[in-house]
Amino acid sequence: MKNFLFLFITGALLVVFPSSALTCTTMLITKGATKDGSVLVSHSDDDSIEDRRVIFVPAMDHKPGSMRPVYYDTAALGFKPEYTPTYNKRYVGKSRGPGYSEPGLPLSKPLGSIPQVAHTYAYFDGNYGIMNEHQLGIGECTNGAKVEPEPDPGKRIFYSAELSRVALERCKKAREAVRLMGELIEQYGYYGTGETLLVADTEEGWVFEMCGYDEKGTGGLWVAKKVPDGEVFVAANEFRIREIEPDDPDTMYSKNLFEAVREKGWWSPEDGKLDWLKAVSNGEYSHPYYSLRRVWRAMSRMAPSMKLPAWVEDGFTRAYPFSIKPEKPLAVADVISLHRDHYEGTEFDMRKGLAAGPHGSPNRYPGPYDKSEIGTKAQKMRGAWERPLSIFRCGYVYVNQLRGFLPSPVGGVCWFGNDRPYETCLVPFYAGVNSIPDSFSKGDIWRFDRNTALWAFNFVANYADLNYSHMIKDIQSRQAAIEDEQYAVQPAVEQAAMALYKNGKVDLCKKYLTNYCSFNADRVVKEWWALAEELIVKYNDGYLVVRGRPEQKIGYPDWWLEKAGYFKGPTTYRKP
Repeated sequence: MKNFLFLFITGALLVVFPSSALTCTTMLITKGATKDGSVLVSHSDDDSIEDRRVIFVPAMDHKPGSMRPVYYDTAALGFKPEYTPTYNKRYVGKSRGPGYSEPGLPLSKPLGSIPQVAHTYAYFDGNYGIMNEHQLGIGECTNGAKVEPEPDPGKRIFYSAELSRVALERCKKAREAVRLMGELIEQYGYYGTGETLLVADTEEGWVFEMCGYDEKGTGGLWVAKKVPDGEVFVAANEFRIREIEPDDPDTMYSKNLFEAVREKGWWSPEDGKLDWLKAVSNGEYSHPYYSLRRVWRAMSRMAPSMKLPAWVEDGFTRAYPFSIKPEKPLAVADVISLHRDHYEGTEFDMRKGLAAGPHGSPNRYPGPYDKSEIGTKAQKMRGAWERPLSIFRCGYVYVNQLRGFLPSPVGGVCWFGNDRPYETCLVPFYAGVNSIPDSFSKGDIWRFDRNTALWAFNFVANYADLNYSHMIKDIQSRQAAIEDEQYAVQPAVEQAAMALYKNGKVDLCKKYLTNYCSFNADRVVKEWWALAEELIVKYNDGYLVVRGRPEQKIGYPDWWLEKAGYFKGPTTYRKP
């Protein structure tokens, strides 16, 4: 059972499945498609019990001749104890600054190393790199590929996560980052699943897709395509680049691409133009519409007049274009709204039907009957749930706001939220900050901790399932109040930061932004714990309890009582 981890806990066998970060959604909105001329890059990291922290990696200077260690990523092929000391910590060590120091834990072991540069930039790090101090932003999703090689020290040492980090350490522009990551794949090898990285700066955005092609060979395959200005790109666990145009200045690809896929028998010139999706993958994984339904939903919401079909012929459909022009320009709030979707108001509305329960929960928890192995074709399936954009196992979601009309310390903002997009609350972290508060940079999904954001939002989201249709109203009311307040004060915060910056007080500007972000983030976490306590009191024992009023019975709707057998007694003493 490849890539599965077996742990013995108190005498019982626990099967830990491969990484669930393999199931993310990511979007790129070009500057011509936004309300303020910013570029937006979003990512929901649907990672189950993986590392949910956001870590500040500081800028560093390095001595001549230094080497940069390259580490294994559990997001690639699951936990491998020979490289990573613990399942739910993506990295333990000192090479990325103090944020990853874990006293008492052994250090992660590198797969290899590459020559270091003299100076590396500061950036925010998650299970993948997020954004650096120069407003280079990245989003990610995993895709099934025909070949998913194992890591091999000194031979295949890069996965997309480490590629994204090296790009953020060394690059200021998206095009530069794409070229660098491509060169690293070709020189040092690629292992793991197929991947999409969305790479953007303040002016443009690129779709960078990659995979392995030989279980024992070196190198890898990659292709990149620029998103036309004024348009939006969406990816959801399936490669989205199709025909490769060799002479297109807005397309880049690996030197060995055509030769490698021809040798593998995945494509020949007689087939016509090289279709990247068809050549290197089996289309969707897990089950039909696992990926395509999310692409359809996001595009349909942004451009309803296109009347894109919800039903298609197969996983290689051409019904959904590479990118679309939205009918209305988007802001940060619009993008996070897309990530908060459960197909509300459509035939796939996950708040409806027996599976939603009596209180309309959109969450569908998996069982051993659900297929989840990446890269396999679904065969003889017993069934499947719809896969929404906002899923219960999301570890975090963010929207990077990149603005060239402001200096980078002020112009770049990562709007970050722990746990499910629908129930979380975003907080801003500016590109110029010197640190991330402990409430967001610390925490462990295996140990409950009231001081951390991940547990504040995870607790409220899980507790809401007890009476979803009622509690979600309280949650969204608080969510809207906090987020609207943050959007409202953003101009004032930036005006104060800019006053310092223009007067040459750059360090003071960064300190001011750090203090604001830390104070605000800690405040939001405290407010969310207060909300949790309110929900516990208000929805106690199935009642609605409000101070000064008699307790109110909530009960269940008639349709559910009928299906549950409520009307079949016992209403008499007679045996049915």
